Amino acid sequence: MPIPRQRHTKSRRNRRRSHLALKVLSLSKCPKCGSPVLPHQACKNCGTYQGRQVIDVMKKLTKREQKKRAKELAEQEEKAKESK
Repeated sequence: MPIPRQRHTKSRRNRRRSHLALKVLSLSKCPKCGSPVLPHQACKNCGTYQGRQVIDVMKKLTKREQKKRAKELAEQEEKAKESK
């Protein structure tokens, strides 16, 4: 393994590490269901992006789960409309 030719100072080390801090995520609310969503990404809860349905979230669920999920989504949409 190679050995550094010269030792780096504490200030140089700290300046390099100044960019390693974690950034705060900027989350917005989905206009349809109200769940937190990353910007420029489809909502994982209801499958909408920019007001359009782009992902069918019910497709992989069983019939019983689909019915339950549809009821949950309807409740979330009502709650989101009331909060506006």
